[in-house]
Amino acid sequence: MASSPRPSSLQRRSLFKAAGIGAVGAAGLPLIASCSDIESGNGSTQVTEGFDFLPTYKEWPLPVEPDLVGEPPNHPSAFTSYPEPVQAITDLPSGTGTYELTVPVWGETPSGGDPYYTKVAEAWGGTVINLRHADGVTYADTSIQWLKANEYGDGIQLFGWMLGSHSNFTETVVNNFYDLTEILQGDISERWPLLAGLPSSSWGQSVWSTDPADESTAAIYGIPMNFTGGQGNAVMVRIDLLEAEGLAMPTTVEELLDVCRAWSDDAAGRWAFAGLDWFVPQWFGLGGTDGWNWDPDQEKMIHNAERPEFTEMMAFRRTLWDEKLIHPDAPTGTLDAGAMQQAGQILFTQDNIGRWNEYVLKVKKGEAEGEINPLPALAANGREPMVYMASGVDGWTFLNKDLSREQVEEILDVANWCAAPYGTKEYELLQYGVEGEHFTLDDEGNPVYTELGSKLIQTPINYKQMCGQVQTFITGDPDMVAKRFEYNASIQQYAAPNAFEGIRIEGPADFKAAAQTLWDQQQDIAFGRSELSSIPDMVETFLANGGEAARQYYTDAYKAIHGE
Repeated sequence: MASSPRPSSLQRRSLFKAAGIGAVGAAGLPLIASCSDIESGNGSTQVTEGFDFLPTYKEWPLPVEPDLVGEPPNHPSAFTSYPEPVQAITDLPSGTGTYELTVPVWGETPSGGDPYYTKVAEAWGGTVINLRHADGVTYADTSIQWLKANEYGDGIQLFGWMLGSHSNFTETVVNNFYDLTEILQGDISERWPLLAGLPSSSWGQSVWSTDPADESTAAIYGIPMNFTGGQGNAVMVRIDLLEAEGLAMPTTVEELLDVCRAWSDDAAGRWAFAGLDWFVPQWFGLGGTDGWNWDPDQEKMIHNAERPEFTEMMAFRRTLWDEKLIHPDAPTGTLDAGAMQQAGQILFTQDNIGRWNEYVLKVKKGEAEGEINPLPALAANGREPMVYMASGVDGWTFLNKDLSREQVEEILDVANWCAAPYGTKEYELLQYGVEGEHFTLDDEGNPVYTELGSKLIQTPINYKQMCGQVQTFITGDPDMVAKRFEYNASIQQYAAPNAFEGIRIEGPADFKAAAQTLWDQQQDIAFGRSELSSIPDMVETFLANGGEAARQYYTDAYKAIHGE
C-alpha cells in the first residue's frame, strides 16, 4: 500500500491551497485510490510545512555549548576545541534484526570486516545493518532501476541532489517506500528522544503525497539527514600559490579573470581551473528555482537562459577555454581537481566547502602543503554579489515498504542513536571510530584520523548519513573553524532569496529533459564545440520542448504563494 489516507493532515486546511497545491499539484498527480501505484511525468508540488502529523518537537539539550554561537542554519555555530564526549543514550534498546542498506561510495569500497562495524552495532543495541555500497558517480541514475526492481535491500540513502535523475520522484517515493507516519506522529520522545529533537522542518521536508490536491494523502516517507544551511559549495583557492606570484585575492569576476591569466601557463602544465560550471551562475546573478525567477517588471516567470546575464556567463566560460585557463581535459569530467590543486597544477577548485577542513588535516599530517581558502562573494560587471544558501535536508534514508512495523521501529532505534550530535560518545564512535585504531587525539586534544580511519571512516558514507543530528556544527581544525565561521558571517548579506520557500517543486518530465539538453549545449559552448551565436537557437529549442509549458507551471506555484 503506497499511502494510508488520514483525516486532518494539516493544522491549516488552507495551506494546500495557499501553497498552490490545488492549482499546480492536482495537475501533477492524478486523483487515485491510495493503495494504487501512481505514474505521472507532469511534475508535482508539495508543501513542506504546516502538518499536524509530524513528530512533536521536543528540544534535546546539547551536552556542550559551542565555542562560537552563530545563527543556524545558514550561519551555524562552531567548536574550536574538542569537548569531552558524554553518553547521549543511557537506555539502550536491544535489537536482533539484520538488514541491508544501499549507500553510495566515492572511491574505494571500504572493507566490511573491520571492527568498526561491530563496535557501532554493539553501541546502538545489536541490530545488524549490512551496507550495500554502490558507485556514487552513477548512483543517482542506477537507483532508478534498483527501485523499479525492488533490489535495494531494506533501505536506501538518497541525497537531495540525486532526485532530479528520477522522472517523477514523488511516484518513486509513494510506490516504493514505507509510510512512517503512524509510527512517528505525535510525541515520540520517550522511545526516540533524539528523533523528537530533530527540527520540525526536517520532518516536513520528508513528506510526500500521493495526490497533493488531497491533504489526507500526505505522509512521512523518509528519515531525514542533516538539516543544514549556508553555502554548501565554494571555489577554493591555493592562497600560498597566489602569494608566491604576488597576486591578490580577487574580489570581482573581472579580477578573477585577471588572476587566471596571470597564473595559468598551458605549456608548463598550470591552469586556473580543472572545471567550472555549476558554481559560476551566481557570479552573474543567475539563480532561482530550477532556473526560474519572477520578474516584477515584466510580471512573468523568466528562465535564466532567456536573460542577457546568461550570455555573459557563457562568454566568461568560453574565455576560460579559448585562453587555455582551464585544463584541456576538463570536458571529460574525469579530472581529480582536488589532487591537481594539491599538486600545484590547479589554482582554483569548485568543491564542497567541507574539503577545507580535509585539506588542513592533510597539511598537518604532511600529506599536502600550502593553504586553501574560499573565494569571497563575487559578482560580474559591478553587480551586487549573490550567494546560494542551501537551507534544508541533505537527503533521506528511505525504508522498503515490504518491512513490518516492528522492523521499521528497530531501524528507527538505530536512527535515533545516529542522531546524537557533536560532543557525544555516539557521535565520536560513528564519525571517528575507535580511538587508537581509527583516530588519535593531537596535542590540542582534537581527533585526527589514522591512515586506516581516513580510508575506512572519514571518506565513505557508512552509517554517518543514516539520520541527521539534532544540530550540526562547524568542527575540525581550530584555525579553519574560526575562519569558516567568519566567512559564513561575511556572506549572509548576499543570501539569495528563495521565492518558493515552504514547498518542494518537481518540474514536469519534458521540462527536465529539455533542461538537460540545454545543459549539454552549454557545455558544448563552454568547451569550444559550439559557438556563442548558437545561444538564441538553443534557448528557442529549450522553450519549445518543455520550457514554455513549465513557465506556466512555475508561475502558478509562485502566484499561489505570493498572490496574483
